[in-house]
Amino acid sequence: MLATPAPVSLTHARLPAPGRRRWWKSPRRLLCRDKRCFLTCLRKGNSSLITAKFELKPPPYHLDWKQSIQEELCPAIRIFSESALEPHMSRETLEYHWGKHHRGYVENLNRQIGGTELDGLPLEDIITITYNKGDFLPAFNNAAQVWNHDFFWETMKPDGGGEPSSDLLELIKRDFGSFERFVEEFKLAASTQFGSGWAWLAYKANRLDVGNAVNPCPSEQDKKLVVVKSPNAINPLLWDYCPLLSIDVWEHAYYLDFQNRRADYISIFMEKLVSWEAVGSRLEMAKAQVAEREREEERRKQAEEEEQTPHSEARKMFLESIDGDDSESE
Repeated sequence: MLATPAPVSLTHARLPAPGRRRWWKSPRRLLCRDKRCFLTCLRKGNSSLITAKFELKPPPYHLDWKQSIQEELCPAIRIFSESALEPHMSRETLEYHWGKHHRGYVENLNRQIGGTELDGLPLEDIITITYNKGDFLPAFNNAAQVWNHDFFWETMKPDGGGEPSSDLLELIKRDFGSFERFVEEFKLAASTQFGSGWAWLAYKANRLDVGNAVNPCPSEQDKKLVVVKSPNAINPLLWDYCPLLSIDVWEHAYYLDFQNRRADYISIFMEKLVSWEAVGSRLEMAKAQVAEREREEERRKQAEEEEQTPHSEARKMFLESIDGDDSESE
């Protein structure tokens, strides 16, 4: 019996290119770009069984308080303990939210996809497939919640809040009128999401979602920031949007610290916890991916036109020959 190789950590891409069938073609092609995806090869005789296991990704704050204090003595190492988010988010909330709820989603997902056709696919593709146009397949909720929580932890940082800078701030002012107006809209979306769910800032490439239609006058103004809210595990990837910022408004995200005062939790999140550097980085990635999709669509359009050209030329020659025959007969 051969020993099981050690898991291999692979490169992660946070945002998939929206609106495209992604790079994978089958479960056999497991060039997964997700850090959370670990491949294990088990060989039996001449056959090879490949499985993928998602693992609980820790928040970008160190889980050992004493170790993080030592590391903070070195300015080159920017690592924090769970309590580095205090007093805005307690250690108890992180241990409960990340250590129990998030862990549960990961473990349930692994049980649900093990040995199925989903086993080995990137997380984003599992979400898209199991969404099933709104008729959820069993693995959807756990897959989406794993992605949502990874995204949420990376949205925060110690000493966060304030205002973004450069391009992100200019785009917010363009699409919302002012940064203050954006904050009001985001807080309203988060506070009015009935029951469990999320509020998001997303980058939307405004496209006509019709196969035989094109935007007659495309411009950069078509691409804009939007605030949306979603119930339960739904996220903007399913609407062909690029998520930039999220807040979890499930009760387990804030009840230990704020009880039923969701509005206070939302205010503290925006004023003290948001990492605008992370949001700005996601915006640049989203812009690049949208631009690449447009280039691919243009290349596809040109290829289709070139493919049709010989037929058009043949038709033209045929019509010209008919006209020539008619002239001779006259």
